[in-house]
Amino acid sequence: MTTFRSPMARPRSGRILGRLSRLTAAAIASTLLFGTACARSTTSATDGVQAKDTAQAAQCPKGLTSKKATGTPIEIGNISSLTGPGTFPESSKAAKAVFDRLNDCGGVGGRPVHFTVEDDQGDPAVAAQAARRLVEQQKVVLNVGSASLLDCAVNASYYAKQKIDSIQGTGVDPVCYNSPNISPVNTGPFTGVTLSLYYASEILKKQHVCRVRLFDVPGFVSAFDAALTRWEKITGKKLTYASAIGKSTDDVTPLLLQAKKAGCEAVVVDGVEANALAVGKAVKANGLTGITWIGLTSYYTANVAKQLGATGDGLQANSEFEPFSNTRSSHTRAKALSDWRGLMQKNDIPLTSFAQGGYLAATIAQDTLLSMTGEVTRKTVTAQLAKLDAYDTPMIGSPYSFGTADKHAPNQSSKFMVLENGSWTVATDDWVTLPAGS
Repeated sequence: MTTFRSPMARPRSGRILGRLSRLTAAAIASTLLFGTACARSTTSATDGVQAKDTAQAAQCPKGLTSKKATGTPIEIGNISSLTGPGTFPESSKAAKAVFDRLNDCGGVGGRPVHFTVEDDQGDPAVAAQAARRLVEQQKVVLNVGSASLLDCAVNASYYAKQKIDSIQGTGVDPVCYNSPNISPVNTGPFTGVTLSLYYASEILKKQHVCRVRLFDVPGFVSAFDAALTRWEKITGKKLTYASAIGKSTDDVTPLLLQAKKAGCEAVVVDGVEANALAVGKAVKANGLTGITWIGLTSYYTANVAKQLGATGDGLQANSEFEPFSNTRSSHTRAKALSDWRGLMQKNDIPLTSFAQGGYLAATIAQDTLLSMTGEVTRKTVTAQLAKLDAYDTPMIGSPYSFGTADKHAPNQSSKFMVLENGSWTVATDDWVTLPAGS
């Protein structure tokens, strides 16, 4: 049971959020497309590595059997950017697939999940109104699998006031990781930078670690600075060189050449998929292959591998989830990926990190609901999530949690991928995890 809603016309945003939010949303949309949490691959559900996979999804969640749920629906919501300047449809589709299977297997005590997906169109006013429809009209007990350019920034304070939680499928902006009522399943760009620097200095043992910031998004700079400061506190080290692009359209080559001149052995870069292509080409063209270049998850896409080919060999990227292209996973991880892949293939959903985030968020919500006894309401679901301090899954390297903290960033792990002969391969079989308490 799923409802998709996309307003035909955008309401005026002046009274709700003002001009600042619209400008911020436009800047994020034009710059990201998408460069943070999860990378969109152009791989379809039957292309490439995945086409060779004989993955099959479980018929029903553990402990349930095939039986259509017919009771009073449990209302769950989702706010995602499905149209507009930056779109992420896989997360909500993956969450829907999880809930559809649950409904075909008896639901939650016989009650089906009615999953309502709101399209915020990348517009802050639409996002604000979507949240109010879900909370005040639809009476949702929880939001699950949202993947939006601005849901967190626009609605976090409203969610806190209404005492409703969101298991975010894709956390984008800093507010997603600094709210008591939002807990993303993905690592995110800011922890991703800290992890990548940590990987360079502590795992690869590079002595001269550098940082080149290619994101040009208002509100993100201070969060990236905090990510760098965190690495410095963890390791007691300082960067050899740091620089930032002036505008997102500027040529990256001068910054990369300066990094070489500074003696960098490893450079952590960010940006979107287009930046990954620019970096890979500039590295090859200017003989910079002696340096280890490490990008965020936005670099880990099938399209980057296809477009760069052997030109990009050696380029690395972090993967926030068990790598979707990994065919060398352990039995436990392979089983988890097999269920995800099988369910995505069954529903013709592209195999991407966005889809992993939506699937994982919905699976956590499903298991939370199934663990409850008694009435399922917004209040009881919020209380149940307040007790969730460690949800273990092989799809991520850190236990997921919600709990009662004033902010949530549970995913503190990544695996790292490297381009070899034009294909992404696993550089680290084990998770790289930031020290606890850091």
